[in-house]
Amino acid sequence: MLAAIVHLSRLTRAGFVLTREGVLALVDPATLPAGARLLVRAARLIERRNPGGGAVRLAAALTRLGPTYVKLGQFLATRPDVVGVVIARDLETLQDKMAPFPQSEAEAAIVEALGKPMAELYASFGTAVAAASIAQVHRAEVGGAEGARAVAVKVLRPAIEPRFQRDLDTFFFAARLAERHSAEARRLRQVSAVATFARAVAIELDLRLEGAAFAELAENTRNDPDFRVPSVDWERTARRVLTTEWVDGIPLSDRDALIRAGHDPVKLARTLIQNFLRQAIRDGFFHADLHPGNLFVDAEGRLVAVDCGIMGRLGPKEQKFLAEILFGFITRDWRRTAEIHFEAGYVPPQHSIEDFAQAIRAIGEPIHDRRADEISMAKLLTLLFEVTALFDMQTRPELLLLQKTMVVAEGVARSLDPKLDMWAVSEPVVREWVERHLGPVGRIEEAAAELGGIGRLIGNAPALLTRAASTLERFDEQTKDGLVLAPKTVEAIGRAEAKHWRWTAFALWVIAGLVAIWLFR
Repeated sequence: MLAAIVHLSRLTRAGFVLTREGVLALVDPATLPAGARLLVRAARLIERRNPGGGAVRLAAALTRLGPTYVKLGQFLATRPDVVGVVIARDLETLQDKMAPFPQSEAEAAIVEALGKPMAELYASFGTAVAAASIAQVHRAEVGGAEGARAVAVKVLRPAIEPRFQRDLDTFFFAARLAERHSAEARRLRQVSAVATFARAVAIELDLRLEGAAFAELAENTRNDPDFRVPSVDWERTARRVLTTEWVDGIPLSDRDALIRAGHDPVKLARTLIQNFLRQAIRDGFFHADLHPGNLFVDAEGRLVAVDCGIMGRLGPKEQKFLAEILFGFITRDWRRTAEIHFEAGYVPPQHSIEDFAQAIRAIGEPIHDRRADEISMAKLLTLLFEVTALFDMQTRPELLLLQKTMVVAEGVARSLDPKLDMWAVSEPVVREWVERHLGPVGRIEEAAAELGGIGRLIGNAPALLTRAASTLERFDEQTKDGLVLAPKTVEAIGRAEAKHWRWTAFALWVIAGLVAIWLFR
């Protein structure tokens, strides 16, 4: 009970800040029940006058509420199914920029994490060059046999973990409360959404995991000549500190500087989209935070991605789904595009494939009558997910993260090449996957994998049969004289029943008292 009061007080404060900053102006009252409409109108009486546009309001409110809410805002930008398209679009503009914490605290945290004096770790250690809600980054130098080399040192904010845990507990409380009282909240799986957010935060709060993401992405893309990520200095990396190679490059957002340096913006736009799709379709592991601040071009013209705190992962089923969906739209094979939804288990089997193919055709046909630079692949996926909701497709968080990453990547690419033909750029990557995995070689490898699985099952059969027989013997022995519960189990059941009947008796006495008062008034 006390915990519920604490959570409710935190949620009340958050509601007050959101209301005060004018965020309720983004809510469409027409979609609310009558009572909720009245409550929203009353709450808006306390909002600030002229607080600015929607994005400004959200940014101000979430920043005031603290780092967990800033991260929550960025996460909800990937979940338009939960917050709506308008609010999700505003949340995309949320910048995770905070004032840096003191240099002395950063150095103390590094010494504690790595167990060595700063002088032994770094030849020089500069002030913070960037600060966000979870960590800040410093430019430093380390010595070596080949002389000093520049590195980027990322340090977690002091006491950030308990603050995030406290707020996450409140978010779980709110999600469980919502699912208990709202069928729509249960459909949107809000507890699952908070759990996904909590896992993402846990990864960001352990910088060793970000280092591992750098290493995995580097391994996957080692043969891609036009893309790379910084190397990790594992000797100077721990849970609260991450040291990586410093990237000297031109920000991808500075088109004029890229042109002055002799780089081709059109080629870079193509490179960005194709590498993103390769990571998603080929590797099933992609950089999910491709905003311009995380992308640079080095002297060799390679695209360099930094900050692997947010990564997306797709399983083989999702990789196949994405590749075949895009290939279906490229080739206008609406029937196959519909079938892959059913084969993946995303659309329940009681629906008609023909009806679903018709709905997909309604999305796909119009794009083939428009100019290439007017077609947005990210928007197409958004429309596709909206249509699938009509056919009871459950929310797929990994696909939503993919779609939102595509929105950002496509926006950056079009800033470099406004006439970018997304389909022409994507087609070689998608076709390569389709030919590799759905062609003769892929079919043979799939059959070999299935035979291998059957072989392992046959090989394990004797052990499985022995284990089953042993289990049946123990169960028969235990139930020879009837099923006997352990004393602790019986005691726990007794306590639960006693508690239940105490509250029942109390309720009956209250009802009896009210009846007596009514009879003898």
